[in-house]
Formats: sequence, C-alpha cells, structure tokens
Amino acid sequence: MKKYHFIAVLFFCSILLHAQERYFLNSDTRLYTSTSTSAEFLGYFKYGAEVQLLSKNEKGWYKVKADNFSEGYVPEKFVGTRLNAADIKTVDYENPVLAGGDQYYGGNHLFVLVAGLKARALPDKTSKIKEILFTGDPVPVNYLPKNEEEWVNIGGNFDPEYAKFTLRKFIGKRPDFNTLIKEFDKLNPDATAERKTVAERIVELAWNSDYSKLDPAYQRYSEVVKQLNDPKLIAYTELNMAIAKGLDKHKLPEQIIAFTQKAEFVLKGIKTKSLFLTQKEVVKAFGKPAKTANIGNECGVYLSDLFYYYPDLEVSVDEKQNKAEIVKVFINENNKMILNANSVLDNTLTEKAFIEKYGTYITASIKAPHSYSLQFEDSEFRIEFKDGKLFFIEIFFYC
Repeated sequence: MKKYHFIAVLFFCSILLHAQERYFLNSDTRLYTSTSTSAEFLGYFKYGAEVQLLSKNEKGWYKVKADNFSEGYVPEKFVGTRLNAADIKTVDYENPVLAGGDQYYGGNHLFVLVAGLKARALPDKTSKIKEILFTGDPVPVNYLPKNEEEWVNIGGNFDPEYAKFTLRKFIGKRPDFNTLIKEFDKLNPDATAERKTVAERIVELAWNSDYSKLDPAYQRYSEVVKQLNDPKLIAYTELNMAIAKGLDKHKLPEQIIAFTQKAEFVLKGIKTKSLFLTQKEVVKAFGKPAKTANIGNECGVYLSDLFYYYPDLEVSVDEKQNKAEIVKVFINENNKMILNANSVLDNTLTEKAFIEKYGTYITASIKAPHSYSLQFEDSEFRIEFKDGKLFFIEIFFYC
C-alpha cells in the first residue's frame, strides 16, 4: 500500500508541474482539426500565442487548447516553453491578425469595428460585462477563429482576471474614418436607425483618432440626434460639440502650464501656497480627520505615505515636518480653486460654462464623460462634474 501511495504522490506532483508549465507558439500557425496541414483548420494563431497542452502525439503534433477554449492540433515544432529572439518564424500571410509595431498597439492585435462593444468575462452572451469598448480601440488577439460567429479572447491570455471575450465579427482591421463618413452621407435621411449606428461609430472612431475629426463627426451625429428628438441626448451632444471645438484649437503644453502654474486653492477661507498647507492649518480648519491611512507611495509622488481623509478634502501629511499636500478637493461653498484673477473654479461653475471658457486648455475622453484634465507642471488636475456642476478636483501626480 505504501508503494502505491508513493507512486500516486509522484504522479500527482508530475501533473502539478505539468499544469504549471506554460506553452507558447514560436511561429504563425493554424489550429487544425486533425494531425495534417491538409486538414480543415479552425482558426489562426499568431507568433507568441499561448496554448494549453492537452496531449502529445508521436506523429509530430500536439493537441492544444486555444485561449477561446477551442481545441485542435498544431505542429510540435512550433510549441515551446519560452520565446526568444532566435526563433525562426513562419509568417502566415493569410492570417488576419496584425503584428505589433504600429502606432496603435505593440503586440498582436485587431480593432473594434462597432460602437459600444461589450467585452464579456466568458464566451457567452449572458456572461458578465467586463468592459465597454469603442470603435477603433485596439485589442490583443493571439488566436482568431475563422467562423465569424465564434468568440475571441481579447484579454491577451488565459488568466480569468484578464480574459475578455467578444464575437469574431465585431473585430478586424482598423475602420477608416473617411469611408464611414461617405457611408453615412449616402444613407437615406429617413433611415434613422441605420444613420444612428454609423454616426455612433464615426464619433467613437474620431475620439480614437485626432481632435480635428471630432467636429465633422459630431456634425453628423447631431443630425441624427435632432431626428430622435431626445432632449437629454441633444443637450449632451451639444456639450460634446463644444468640447470638440475647444480640442480642435488645443493650446500647446507650455501655454497650458503657464496658465496653471500659479493655481491654488481656498479651503474654508485659507489660501493655500500652491498645493500646500501646514498640517496644523489642516487640523485647525477641518478638525480631526474622519479617517487616516498609510498608502503605497512607490513612485514617491506624494509628500508622505500618511493620508488624512475628510468629507471634502484629502491630503498627504508629513506630521514631523508639519506639512500637508492637497490631493483631492470636493468643491462646495467653502472650497474653490483659483487659477488666476479672472479664473475661479467654484460651486457655481457649470460644466457648459467650464467648457466654453477652458475648452482649449483641457483634455477629454469619450471613455470618461464629465471628467477633464488640465496639465500642471509635472502633474495634472482631474476636474470632475456631477449633474452639470463642478464636483471635485483631484491632483494626479506623474511617476
């Protein structure tokens, strides 16, 4: 019995070690249905793709599982436990997956073709939505099935924490902005639903391109929105059109820094020196903090690891040096920011007024609506609006 127990332990350890080992493809290849390159194939692998080894075969083939859970065969010579610069790659020119090195993505990838694409946790339409992607977003792809209705893992690997899935038909070569514009302009004005679909793609692709494309994109989207006659959507579109016009005339970095270099806060009547107060001033004005915590400060960007948290203020504090650095301020009747004598950000400032006045200085993204950034020396102000009013200003420090 002891002998069998010893063998069982060895067998278990062998399985465990085997399971922990990772396998990669050192060349472009395909996932075949049987052990022959003349057999039908299920999809395309790109160099560097990870596979799970299911079984070895004496005929020079391995049975593997792709990152979308499809199973099939690949030549043994293309499977290894590591990748290196000496790999002799066989390029499959029919493989639609794009290699890294373009201006959009460094690894194997394709692009999102549709607006508001839901990336799911599992290859299932009812699975949890992990992320919403936009037209023109690059996504990592190492294995691409032939079947347009099959799922693709756009998370880059097998790890459930990072794995994300979408249908094959929703990704491909990067859409062309001018082609989409022409497609929209040819549509019948009464084809509202179809015009809305194309206009949404145009807008998202414009955000994923350069600022000069935003204005023509929103001009077309605005036509559709007016047809739909949705007051809330009309107002939001008008706001985005104002943002687009500002971004198209964006100031140079040195102009923005010159504009913000003297920025300071007024907190409960106390005028800060740039972003700093003394620790005693903070406690005198705001009292004992509701919460304190030591945070990770690996980049060394904060004054100290120690943070004081108040309902309307967050500061990094060095108690020994009697210093406090502002990290986040909630804007209310007591707190405001002064950029200069003519530029005050307080609780009366609306989002629309902010865009009209500072649109050429800020940066914005479709992925973070109602949130803007304003460069400040080696950091930036994150300016957030809620229900049309200024909500908070956070200082984001670069590493």
